[in-house]
Amino acid sequence: MPKLSSSFFRELALFIILPLFFALLPGNTLWADALPVMDDVEERLQIPVQTDTVPNWPPAPQISAQSAILMDADSGAILYEKNIHEQLYPASTTKLLTCLIAVENCSLDEVVTLSHDAVFDTPRDSSHIALDEGEAITLEQCLNAVLIASANEAAFALAEHVSGTSWEDFTDLMNERARELGCVDSHFANPNGLPDENHYTSAYDLAMIGRAFFANELLCKISSTEKLDLPATATQPDHIIAYSKNQLFPGKPYAYEYLVGSKTGYTTAAGNILVSCAQKDGMKLVAVVMVEDSPAQFADTVSLFNYGFHNFERVNIAETETRYNIDNAGFFYSDNDIFGSSRPILSLNRQDCIIMPKTISFEDVESSISYDTDNEREAALITYTYRDRFLGSVSVDFAGQEEDYSFESGAMQPLDSQSDPDTPAPPRTIFINVVTVILWVLGIAGACIAVIFLRAFFVNYHFNTPERSNRRSWQRSRRKKRRRKPPRRPGRLKF
Repeated sequence: MPKLSSSFFRELALFIILPLFFALLPGNTLWADALPVMDDVEERLQIPVQTDTVPNWPPAPQISAQSAILMDADSGAILYEKNIHEQLYPASTTKLLTCLIAVENCSLDEVVTLSHDAVFDTPRDSSHIALDEGEAITLEQCLNAVLIASANEAAFALAEHVSGTSWEDFTDLMNERARELGCVDSHFANPNGLPDENHYTSAYDLAMIGRAFFANELLCKISSTEKLDLPATATQPDHIIAYSKNQLFPGKPYAYEYLVGSKTGYTTAAGNILVSCAQKDGMKLVAVVMVEDSPAQFADTVSLFNYGFHNFERVNIAETETRYNIDNAGFFYSDNDIFGSSRPILSLNRQDCIIMPKTISFEDVESSISYDTDNEREAALITYTYRDRFLGSVSVDFAGQEEDYSFESGAMQPLDSQSDPDTPAPPRTIFINVVTVILWVLGIAGACIAVIFLRAFFVNYHFNTPERSNRRSWQRSRRKKRRRKPPRRPGRLKF
């Protein structure tokens, strides 16, 4: 047997150890295996759906995603819930937050220049459009490159432009904005979703980000566009054409006619991820599926949207609510005022709606009032739930001078309060009627005048006594004597 030299063992050690060392560097996909991603479809199908445990809740479709959510974009009500708070890798759906921050802080005509780091921090085997160092495009073109072609170097450049320094500093803005949007499971370490052990989120957080993202008309338009077309310019010499891989767009196998916008994501560690928004009959829904086998992410998203639109409905509280009224408000409210009609100072918001399953009635819904609101235009907030599941809320607004409010269904004091009897009752809201107030003011003023008159009467009136009577008789006799004319003297005779 030949004798092995020490150099052979050193080379063998380097051959084994060096690849492991580079594989374990932050940002490498091997780090990502630390999160519990399920590869087996059957195993993912066994994950329980939390909304299925709610009595009378519509039965949910079978989704093969490891984590999924369907949320009402306006109210934040959750219609479908499956493992929504598990921390998973978001891949390129990270770019939803990156682009949202960009449009909130920059103008579309600003120029974004590709830096050395933006180009060379982008792995060549990742998604990109081959922009070179020193090239420049407008911010709007950069948004298109990020959302349509999922260009990682464009996301790096966009982050550097917004932060004014580096894309690493931009991640501080990402984490701060995520908290403001209500995210509770996330930490972002880069602007494009390249694998990193410190870069993770959840289906719930992506839905909360999606609510803000799809509220922007421009972002919706870009994220529903299939083709990227960047013409050559003096600062960017190539005519760049790229296509989205999203199969929900028109003409694609899973085209969805009510689609508002959508963003795909994929890495080996994260699996397939899809964040989408659709709108039908006034209801706007956000769907998120995480850890899927392609093309199941598209099929499951369509199933979730159909489930939401077929089994839930928007209910306008101002037109439906009867448990809150002002009929017993007494003299602070009446049918007529000096202008011929009553105008209360508060009203239920006419636009606020809740999302209800069609399998229950409004009488099954519970409500509670909170007077702790930061909005100066709101006097209170009424929250609606069913079996402890949030359905939405409606604000009780102060009536503005330019708005025509009515309070036909509104009120602040519930007739059948369902609150804890040991809990102190909230202060009752008072509605003021102008006529009643004026009458009360006039009544109080009249009473004051009467009191003043009586006081003056008693001060100036003197009751008779014997001494006062004699004194007054003597005074009267003297006055009579003074008024008597003197006796007429006889005149002298004149000759």
